[in-house]
Amino acid sequence: MSATAVTTELSLRGEVIGPDDADYDEARKIWNGSVDKRPALIARCRGVADVLAALDYARDNDLLIAVRGGGHSIPGHSTCDGGIVIDLSQMKGIRVDPSARTVRAEAGVTWGEFDRETHAFGLATTGGQITTTGIAGLTLGGGVGWLMRKHGLTCDNLLSVDVVTPDGRYVTASENENPELFWGLRGGGGNFGIATSFEYRVHPLEQVLAGPLVHRLERAGEGLRFLRDFLDSAPDELTTFAVFATCPPHEPFPAHLHGQPVFLIVPCWSGPQDEGERLLRPLREFGPPEADLVGPLPYPIFQSMLDGTAPWGLRHYGKSDFLGELDDEAIDVLVDRAAGLPGPLSQVLIAQLGGAVARVSPDATAFGNRGAGFFYHSIVLWTDPEEDADQIAWARSLWQGMRPHSAGVYVNFLAEDEGRLDEVYGTRTFERLTALKEEFDPTNALRLNHNIAPGRS
Repeated sequence: MSATAVTTELSLRGEVIGPDDADYDEARKIWNGSVDKRPALIARCRGVADVLAALDYARDNDLLIAVRGGGHSIPGHSTCDGGIVIDLSQMKGIRVDPSARTVRAEAGVTWGEFDRETHAFGLATTGGQITTTGIAGLTLGGGVGWLMRKHGLTCDNLLSVDVVTPDGRYVTASENENPELFWGLRGGGGNFGIATSFEYRVHPLEQVLAGPLVHRLERAGEGLRFLRDFLDSAPDELTTFAVFATCPPHEPFPAHLHGQPVFLIVPCWSGPQDEGERLLRPLREFGPPEADLVGPLPYPIFQSMLDGTAPWGLRHYGKSDFLGELDDEAIDVLVDRAAGLPGPLSQVLIAQLGGAVARVSPDATAFGNRGAGFFYHSIVLWTDPEEDADQIAWARSLWQGMRPHSAGVYVNFLAEDEGRLDEVYGTRTFERLTALKEEFDPTNALRLNHNIAPGRS
């Protein structure tokens, strides 16, 4: 199919890019450099009318459909071979209503762009840990982030979603309109339609008390046990990650640890600063750390702090699970396996859940496993395709060691189509989702996702 033919047949306000176009190779790239797909065309939509036209074209030509927001899908669901990519990345509208404390944002917005607009009004909501991540995929899968214990998951702050259904209808889903669809969109991913815009609840927040506490790797076991006990009575305003990583080779990290494996404790306090200074004192004195980089930061600055750990275009793989608790045996496995990170950009993250995440009823949204106490996520990043097997094997080995401690898995952290949706949702929720899929997408047109097949009654 030539680019000229595509342009003639599919007319959009945005661009239509085909294999003959000069910018095709750049346009087809996504964040995970391991994924190298060649779609028949890329429809860069500028609005809902473009989405409707692209969907009609795909249906009329029986094309496989991939939907792209931020392009951060770990398994590469945001692109395809031989089909159409309905690319929403140019849909960047954001409108903040500071009096109502709500935001309406289109599906191409990234978390960095979202935070910039809300921060101008001293407002924020739970977003991801990497600001180049798109709001759409993260929200539809649930949305863990630094504010989750205080304000819930991203999807818990969702008020409504505008959706183009696979049969070409444009609908709004909220508690009052299409409530069952709204339930499914909060955790069920992109299975039921193409979400074009989101309305969120936002909360007063200008700065956080946050940053890494840097420890030598040999303190990791003791550090994780101390952290677990410290967090047992932590208030909701505190969300904390522990990280096995390679120390960045630059200031403000201590020079004697540059390039060395380290253990980090990264608190984020979103309450009053004087209270945070008092509450975090035991955590900051533990060890003591090789470096204490905790301080008051504007929330968007802290949100972007980890961006350099996940640059665009590297090869990526990861494995993850929720943990019911962080017991001594699980800590021993994490310390043993994470001591051998396979590369300087690879990491293992451990984060506390609970708080507002756990207080939402399990039936209120499609997001599962709200009762988990923690999650861990091993992330391997590398550049050489010759290393693929070894890098992936390392992540799988850690995961196998942690399997006895699993309490389910977060759908946005699935690196492949692993047949684990029962662990994501549980039986009751999954049955409800299959019925919803049958109602809104009975032909499974939107199947490039962690797919929920239509239920046949």
